[in-house]
Amino acid sequence: MAPLIFEELHIEYITPLDMDDMLAEGWRHFGTYFFRYNMNIYKGQLCNVIPLRVDLEEFDFTKSQKKILRRNSNFTSKIQPIKITEEQKLLFEQHKSKFTEGVPGSLNDFLSHSPDSVPGKANELLIYDGDKLIAVSYFDVARTSISSIYGMFDLDYHKHSLGIYTMLLEIEFAKSMGLKYYYHGYCYDVSSFYDYKKRFNSMEYFDWNDNWHLYLPK
Repeated sequence: MAPLIFEELHIEYITPLDMDDMLAEGWRHFGTYFFRYNMNIYKGQLCNVIPLRVDLEEFDFTKSQKKILRRNSNFTSKIQPIKITEEQKLLFEQHKSKFTEGVPGSLNDFLSHSPDSVPGKANELLIYDGDKLIAVSYFDVARTSISSIYGMFDLDYHKHSLGIYTMLLEIEFAKSMGLKYYYHGYCYDVSSFYDYKKRFNSMEYFDWNDNWHLYLPK
């Protein structure tokens, strides 16, 4: 078994280049709290934690992802620096009801007091059905990559796969900016709630020895 890694840092400000470096070393963050760990307990089972990223230069959408993009093409989207509103807070309260364990308390669990600039530059992706806000995702903007922080959606729209949809639009944005990687978090080496993160083309995984490898779905 590999040596246990569990590290945490508090960083008030990080440059885009340093954010790239930390993401490439398996770090994630919520607000100014940065962390990385290579093992976890999931449903009473010890499992390995696998950081993932998408190689944007090689990426192409799958047939099912193209279908999601077409199905939601009547919605409108907007990307801007993060500005937490009451509308977003209400959407968060509705969305968190889908969790049965590890229920988040508030958006402050994921974002800092000045989320557009602390600890670094970050944007929000807003999805509207007419004038109604139905989904929001937040992501870091580094020098050569972006990194998903958190996403939420109106549960009445569950048939629209809005969680995946926001990820696909984040990827489109990153590709349009000429960026190299899209970091979309961790998964486990056992079946889990995070398995949806494994369903992207041109994906790589981190081996906790400073190396990234092509991820081949089992």
